[in-house]
Amino acid sequence: MNLSLQWVKDFVAVDATPHDFAAAMSLSGSKVEGYLCQKDAIHNVVVGFIESVEPHPDADRLKVCKVSVGKGKTLTIVTGAPNVAQGCYVPVALDGARLPDGKEIQTGMLRGILSEGMMCSVKELGLTLDDVPYGAEAGLLLLQETCDVGQDICDVLLQNDTVVEFEITPNRPDCLSVRGLAREISATFDTPLTLPTPTVKGGGGHINEMLKITIESPELCPRYTARMVKDVKIEPSPKWLRARLRASGVRPINNIVDITNYVMLEYGQPMHAFDYSCLTNGQIVVRTAAEGETLYTLDGQERKLTPNMLLIADAQKAVGVAGVMGGANSEITDKTTCIVLESATFNGPSIRKTALQLAMRTDASGRFEKGLDAENTIPAIERACELIEMLSAGIVLDGLLDVNITKPEQVRIPLEPDRINALLGTDISEEMMIRYLTSLSFVVEGSVVSVPSFRSDVRCMEDLAEEVARLFGYNNIAFSLSSGGALVGALSPAQLQKRVLGRCLRSQGYDEMLSYSFVSPADFDQISLPKDSELRNCVTILNPLGEDKSIMRTTMLPSLLMMLAGNAAVRNADARLYEIGIVFHPTNDKLPTEKTMIVLGSNGQGNDFYTLKGSIETICGLFHIESVRFVANTDGTTFHPGRCAQIFVGETLVGIMGEIHPQVLENYGLESRAWAAELNFDMLFALKGAESRYKPLPRFPAIRRDIALVCNKDIPSAAILDTVATSGCQLLESCELFDVYTGNQVPDGRKSMAYKLVFRHTDRTLTDAEVDAELQHIMAQLRQNHEAVLR
Repeated sequence: MNLSLQWVKDFVAVDATPHDFAAAMSLSGSKVEGYLCQKDAIHNVVVGFIESVEPHPDADRLKVCKVSVGKGKTLTIVTGAPNVAQGCYVPVALDGARLPDGKEIQTGMLRGILSEGMMCSVKELGLTLDDVPYGAEAGLLLLQETCDVGQDICDVLLQNDTVVEFEITPNRPDCLSVRGLAREISATFDTPLTLPTPTVKGGGGHINEMLKITIESPELCPRYTARMVKDVKIEPSPKWLRARLRASGVRPINNIVDITNYVMLEYGQPMHAFDYSCLTNGQIVVRTAAEGETLYTLDGQERKLTPNMLLIADAQKAVGVAGVMGGANSEITDKTTCIVLESATFNGPSIRKTALQLAMRTDASGRFEKGLDAENTIPAIERACELIEMLSAGIVLDGLLDVNITKPEQVRIPLEPDRINALLGTDISEEMMIRYLTSLSFVVEGSVVSVPSFRSDVRCMEDLAEEVARLFGYNNIAFSLSSGGALVGALSPAQLQKRVLGRCLRSQGYDEMLSYSFVSPADFDQISLPKDSELRNCVTILNPLGEDKSIMRTTMLPSLLMMLAGNAAVRNADARLYEIGIVFHPTNDKLPTEKTMIVLGSNGQGNDFYTLKGSIETICGLFHIESVRFVANTDGTTFHPGRCAQIFVGETLVGIMGEIHPQVLENYGLESRAWAAELNFDMLFALKGAESRYKPLPRFPAIRRDIALVCNKDIPSAAILDTVATSGCQLLESCELFDVYTGNQVPDGRKSMAYKLVFRHTDRTLTDAEVDAELQHIMAQLRQNHEAVLR
C-alpha cells in the first residue's frame, strides 16, 4: 500500500520527518518498506517563460530561444521541439538539474551555440499524458497551470509529495486505505483524527424508479449497495486528484473512473461504475455464471466462466465479474450520460479463486479476497457521490439501494487488565489501556470492549493485548526470562547422523545432488526393472506437473543415473555423486510409507567396484556396524549380473551395489562404465551399534600367518571369512584376504585365495605351537565346509 502523506494530512497531522515517521509506524505494527520524496527525482527544474524564438543559423530543425527563469535571469537554450513558441511557460532544467531517468543536464555547445539548459517534455519529467492531459505526445510541455517564472516545477505539477510504502498483512485489510492508515497514524503519534462524513445533495429524481437489485447468491454476496448519477460529464480529473492517484500508483483515466479508484484508496472499498444504458430493463442481478457462459472484460479479453464464479448481470447478460473486473459491454465511455455506482461485499475465498482461475488479479480482487467490512459500503458510495457533485461530474439521484442479507453481531470482549499485563510482562494501567484502545476506534464501556466492524482480526483477550502492546511500544517492554525451563531446539539423532554421513561422503570426493521425489513411469523401463517388480507399485499423483513427474519414486537409481548422464553430457566424465532422499511406497492407508535411502554413484577414471565397496564399508563404519556382508547377486537387470552384490547386516538386507548393466548405460547415453549403490538409511540407523570406546594398545605381540587356500571358483571369499570367524578360535584377532589367483599352477575350476591371519593373546606372548594348533583347527573347518586345501 502506497500512502501519500499529502493525502493523509486531510485526516491527521503528520509533523515527523519521513525517516522518523517510518520508524514510529513500523514499531507500532504498520511495517514500512520504504519511502520516496517525489522532489528527489526532479531536481533544479523550474518554470521558464519563452521570450523569443529564433532559427538556428547552422541547423534547420533547431531553434534558439531566450528563456526567462526568474530572478532577472534569462538563458539561451537550443531546442528541436516542434511546438516551441514565444510567450509560453515551459519546464526548464537548469545547469546541474537531475531528471527522473537519472539524466543530468549540463551547459554545452549545440552546433556552435551555447545552450544553458533544457526545456522538458512530459516524458522527460517522468509523467504521462494521463498525468498531464493537455500535454503533447511529442514536444515540450506547454504549461497551462497558473504559475510564476522560476517556481519549482514539482510544486506546479503537484509532484511534491512523499510516498510511504507499507507492507500490509492479510489480517489487516482495513489498513489498505488512507483512512485506515490515518487511524493508525493518529494512535501512533497520539494526535487527533478527523474522519468527516460525506454529504450528498442529490435532487435528480429517485433511484427506485430506475433500478432494481436482486441477489441470487447471498452466501457469496452478503451486501450490495448502489446509487445512480445522471447527466454525467466525462472529462479529465482535476490536477489534485490525478496527483494523489499517481502517488498511490494508480493511473488516472477520467473523472468517473478516477473517483471510484480514489474512493477505493481512501476507504479501502473497491467500487465499480456501469453505464446505465447498457443494463437491460434497469436490473442488476448478482448470480453465479451459467455453464459455458463467457464475458469480454474491460481488458478486451474473452473470459470463459465457470458455475462457481460470481457475476454482476442484468436481466439478460453478465456485465462484470464480481469483485474482479467489469465487462466491456457496460464500460463508461465519452457517450455515457447515466451511471450506476456499485459498492458491495463479496465472499473473499470465492473472489480469490475466480481471480486465480481467470489469471486476472486486480487491486479490487486483492482487497475483496482478504475480507472487507460490510458496514463500509454505504460510506464509500456516499463519498463517491460527494466527489461527483464536488467535481460537477453529474447529478446524483436521490436515495440508494442497499440489499443487506446478513448483518454480523458486534464482537464484545471483556477488558481484563491483570491478564493482559501478565501476558505481556508489563504494568500498564487500565486507564492507559483504555486510551490505547479508544485511539484505535474501539469502544470501551465499563469492562467490555466493543470491536469495530472493520477489525475482523480482533476476537479475544490476546488480540486486545497485542493492540495494547504495540501502542505501548514493544521496545518499552522489559526483558524477562520464562519461568519454565528453556526450550532449546536441536537436531534429532537421525538428522545428526545424516549430517555426519554427508561430511564423510564429501570427504571421499562425492558431490551431493538433489533430485525430484516425483518421476516418470518410463524411468522403470530406463533401468530395465522387471515388469513384476514390486518397485513398479508406486503412488500416482492426482494433479501432476506432467507425465514425466506423475508418480512418486520407489527407487532413487533413475535420478542418480540421470545426474551422471547430465554430467557426462557437459564433459564431466569422472563424477562421484550421492543423495540422501526419500522414496515412497503405497499402503492401504491414505498416506504412503516413506523410507530414507542413500544412493551413491560414480563413473570414469579412478572409480571401480571395489572403490564403491570401500565407500559402503566406510558408511557402515559410521553406523558402528561390523557384521556387514556382501553377497553376490546374479539375478539383477539394472546391475551387471556378474558384478553385483546384495549388502547384508547380519541377516538383514540393507542395500544393493554393483556395476550398471551395459543396456542401462546405453539407455542413459553413458559411454563409460558406471557403478551405483542404494542403501536403506532407516535400516542402517536402526541397526546402529554402540558408540566406539577406547581400547588400550595391546601389551603383547601378535603372530601373523599367511595361508593360500585352493577351493572351487564359485566359493566367495565372504564364505571363507565366515567359516574362519565362526571356527571357535579364541586367539584369532583378524583374517583378511590379500590375493586371488587363477592360472597354470591351479587346477581348472579352482582358484587360490591368500589370507593374512593375526593371532594374539591379551595376557601373554603366544607360542608357535599354540598358533599351529589354532591354524590346524581352522583348516579342518575349511576342508569340511568348502573342500579347501592349502596350496
